[in-house]
Amino acid sequence: MKKQHSDLPFRPRRLRKNDSIRRLVRETQVTKDDLIYPLFVRDGKNLKSEISSMPGVYHFSPDSILHEIEALLKLGLDRTILFGIPNEKDEIGSDAISENGIIQRAAKEIKARFPEMYLISDVCMCEYTDHGHCGIIFDKEVHNDTTLTYLQKQAISHVESGIDMVAPSGMMDGMIAAIREGLDEAEFEDVPIMSYAAKYASAFYGPFRDAVESTPQFGDRQQYQMDPANSHEALKEVDLDMAEGADILMIKPAMAYLDIIRQVKEISTLPVAAFNVSGEYSMVKAGSEKGWIDESKVRDELLLSIKRAGADIIITYFAKDFVCR
Repeated sequence: MKKQHSDLPFRPRRLRKNDSIRRLVRETQVTKDDLIYPLFVRDGKNLKSEISSMPGVYHFSPDSILHEIEALLKLGLDRTILFGIPNEKDEIGSDAISENGIIQRAAKEIKARFPEMYLISDVCMCEYTDHGHCGIIFDKEVHNDTTLTYLQKQAISHVESGIDMVAPSGMMDGMIAAIREGLDEAEFEDVPIMSYAAKYASAFYGPFRDAVESTPQFGDRQQYQMDPANSHEALKEVDLDMAEGADILMIKPAMAYLDIIRQVKEISTLPVAAFNVSGEYSMVKAGSEKGWIDESKVRDELLLSIKRAGADIIITYFAKDFVCR
């Protein structure tokens, strides 16, 4: 015989009884409109080559990326962030500011064929320098203020080629102010800046560095990327970027920094983005390949947790899989 406890004032399980009621009271939902899909473009012709450390993610040449853009648009994914890998790298990352650079050429081709695709470019030196660091080197250290000049030139060059939004990721002091000033002087005052406001010196970037061939040739990036132990410092970085003119604030990585996403969301009136980075993606893929986890369920739970923490925008390699589920 069932025992009844009539003195229970509330029964939360009533709102979990079936799928219909659960969906009705669901507090957080992830949709395709929350997502940005990253793409890697490198020199070549008819190139589509899977990145070994990132199953399902590819290098594209500027011509072959058009097929991927078309596929994304058919899925309703009309935003992408581009990362470039040039054939030739040098100590000052010359390709990053060249009008014939890899991002510049790709952006022109994409916009000529698919003007409706919203293009965001990563503005940093690490993909273009032969030493793999995010700026100009003097005496084995990244020189902050010299790097600002190059980041400003890179951002302007990208926008001149058709980029709709720039996303500076180098964690240089004053980079948002420098880029905002440069864009405004070039009469690109309507181009927004998505700042990598709190980018941590994380171990989750390994597959990305493999993809863009940007592992530092000496030292590491702890002199400019943030200490994973610090949260107050993230809020300071966010305050500075807001004051300098950022339009969107990004936290990177996402999965291990949900607390930072929440704290930033609570203090900022700007949209908050989170980058679900390569290592987070590849861990899920590897666990799935081993049969240890259900990839689709873990993927959806991961994205949901990032949204629930406060992210308005999620940059993720899972975007296509999520939309196609």
